[in-house]
Amino acid sequence: MAGDSARASRSFAIILIVHLAVLVLWQVAVDAFHVPKFILPSPLATVQTLGTASYAWGANTLVTAVEILGGFALGAFVGVALAVIFSWAPLLSLVLLPLFVTLNMIPKVALGPLFIVWFSYGIIPNILIAFSICFFPILLTTARGLREVEPDLLDLVKSLRGSRWTLFRKIQLPGSLPYVFSGMKVGAILAVAGAIVGEFIASERGLGYLMIQVQSALDTPAMVMAVVLLTLLGVALYGLVLILERMFVVGDARQT
Repeated sequence: MAGDSARASRSFAIILIVHLAVLVLWQVAVDAFHVPKFILPSPLATVQTLGTASYAWGANTLVTAVEILGGFALGAFVGVALAVIFSWAPLLSLVLLPLFVTLNMIPKVALGPLFIVWFSYGIIPNILIAFSICFFPILLTTARGLREVEPDLLDLVKSLRGSRWTLFRKIQLPGSLPYVFSGMKVGAILAVAGAIVGEFIASERGLGYLMIQVQSALDTPAMVMAVVLLTLLGVALYGLVLILERMFVVGDARQT
């Protein structure tokens, strides 16, 4: 345990130092080459835009966070649920999975205007766009994980007259968790992209909406700040998935 904590602390320190070094190099390069602010603002100039009250950074960040988290949560729930259903009903998987593959090929930018027509403006269409982008990787990886359980374990439970629920709870679900979280990691990244796609198409609030507004004024520091906040939201969601993975996958492995 102590060794694992030390390694985790050392890894975190290295990651933090690398990020700080990039920020320092960015600041030094902008100052040394006198790069105009509208082309590439320095980190200090970017942070200073947080004091602009008219941009409502807190409210717009909260809206985008709700869209990202809502789309991701819906995608994770639907993706895992469908994968479980497909594992229990192979014929249904044969019928519907190719359809989902085809639907996933539709450019999500093209779906944006349709979502606006169907659901009007607001948070809901952007949540649905984020969901439509992030749920498919979760579905595929979870379905693969449920299929790749050791056949000997399945035969053992069946020979002991275990029910389907027992088979799923004791064997399939624990064995598929690494696949589930792998899909969720990809989904966390895609959910951020999906929410911003929706805000770019048509929105009245959010960081994507703010970026469109400040673009006309060539307020590049504000645009960069919006990108930084989006990145932080994505990192926070990805970190949450890592924590859950450590709790349910690594923790179970240690107990066994």
